[in-house]
Amino acid sequence: QVQLVESGGALVQAGGSLRLSCAASGTIFSISTMGWYRQAPGRQRELVAIMNTGGTTNAADSVKGRFTLDRDNAKNTVYLQMSRLKPEDTGVYYCYAEVTAGARDYSGEYYYTGPDLRVWGQGTLVTVSS
Repeated sequence: QVQLVESGGALVQAGGSLRLSCAASGTIFSISTMGWYRQAPGRQRELVAIMNTGGTTNAADSVKGRFTLDRDNAKNTVYLQMSRLKPEDTGVYYCYAEVTAGARDYSGEYYYTGPDLRVWGQGTLVTVSS
């Protein structure tokens, strides 16, 4: 079982900043891609930014230069630093991870078992007021 727990969503004024966090926990052997999507009211879920294990980031054009994605592989955690927020950034932000499941051996280390999973968090609400 793998879970993603998000935090950091809040109400903020336009031009302000927020930092979202997402921590993965459970029977994890490895995480390849990890990042964030968002869904505004009445719209489809869309990519915000995701990062692979090599550190390559894919971000939406609308957030480039304003949002920064950081990842702590040792903690299975990803952070989204959002600056110069705009009302159109309002929405529910979902953490996303591509996880390979594992199991613990006698020494406490995780070994590969599979399967490969696509895991979503429950979402955290970001509201930007004008």
